[in-house]
Amino acid sequence: MRALFTLFAFAFLSGIAAAANWPSWRGPTGDGVTTETDLPEKWSATENVTWKTKLPDGGNSTPVVWGDRVFLTQSTDKGKKRLLICFDRKDGKELWRYTVAWDKPELTHDTNPHCGASPATDGENVIACFASAGVACVDFKGGEKWRRDLGEQRHIWGSGASPVIAGDRVFLNFGPGPAQALYCLNKSDGKTLWKHDEPGGASGEPLPGGGKGEWIGSWSDPLLRRVGERDELLMTWPGRVCAHDPATGKVLWSCKGLNPLVYTSPVFADGIVVGMGGFNGHSLAVKAGGNGDVTASRLWLAERTRQRIGSPVIHDGHIYILTDPGIAECRSLSTGTIVWEERLKGPGPTGANWSSLVRSGDKLYAVNQGGDAFVFRAAPKFELMATNSLSEKIIGSIAVSDGQLFLRSYQHLWCIGSHKK
Repeated sequence: MRALFTLFAFAFLSGIAAAANWPSWRGPTGDGVTTETDLPEKWSATENVTWKTKLPDGGNSTPVVWGDRVFLTQSTDKGKKRLLICFDRKDGKELWRYTVAWDKPELTHDTNPHCGASPATDGENVIACFASAGVACVDFKGGEKWRRDLGEQRHIWGSGASPVIAGDRVFLNFGPGPAQALYCLNKSDGKTLWKHDEPGGASGEPLPGGGKGEWIGSWSDPLLRRVGERDELLMTWPGRVCAHDPATGKVLWSCKGLNPLVYTSPVFADGIVVGMGGFNGHSLAVKAGGNGDVTASRLWLAERTRQRIGSPVIHDGHIYILTDPGIAECRSLSTGTIVWEERLKGPGPTGANWSSLVRSGDKLYAVNQGGDAFVFRAAPKFELMATNSLSEKIIGSIAVSDGQLFLRSYQHLWCIGSHKK
């Protein structure tokens, strides 16, 4: 079993990264980093656009790309239809759509339409989580391979955690809500290999009699990394950062310090795990590879940080993030000290941001809700290189493949730049 996990961890971190695909929400290595460096730096709604395709409704998910196919989740009819749509990469033409009907009411917020989770693919399978409507696996022609009902997903702000494929397994944070759990599913048939129930979940709904409900939950995706002689599945849960054994789900170590709401996913570099809480919460760093409660050996804790919904990236000993208010931050990885802060604002109507950073070499790509995209330097000194506007609302993150950028707005799916192949 250990040899198996070492094998798929290596494939996940090395083999897939060598291919110019964007197989999941945060890319081939799960942390927003691409090995491609020849990417577009300037574009607009009319400049350097290869194609754009009209979408049936708004949505917050990010496209994923494999070869000549682009996949996107989408809801219509106020969530009564949950879709996985496949597009032709060369011209944006819709090739097929897989549909799950769902006529039961499901909590979410107006800012988070249903199907906020991005799909994931390995080149043969495409897996999508439709929250209470289940998890489905289809082939590249849209044929269903399997579908699982994992129960009700219930939270006033809806869902958004995306599946992560690693070897023959699928990891999924099914939450937030009272039944928050981390699942490990068999990729071939969807059966549960293990399940970790995370205690303390809540829906955020008002209590009977008018009392204020608890705002608790994690929208984090797990991050698989090799640490020393073992594999660790890194997670950020309400109140803590921890590592699970990917073979069994057992908690290997846990570090306290996060607040009860966690929107971002963990990042890892130089043996250090960084977790960031949302809603003006805490951020922390801790060395991976420990055992039990490692809070006492935490590297640093930053309290009352700005609202963080999009996830960060790490480069050369620094952490970079674009916060919800639209302020970019650079922090020291080892100490958590702020190196610089800069507000990123373009011509769009708002600088608010929910999307996650993408790093290409020493360049950072960010796009905000006003449809403004920024290219700036991943360096201890701030340098803005470009500001580009599509003039459409964007919540999801940028996907990168073969020299092109793929962005999903509330109106269109965009392909920016020329295909390098």
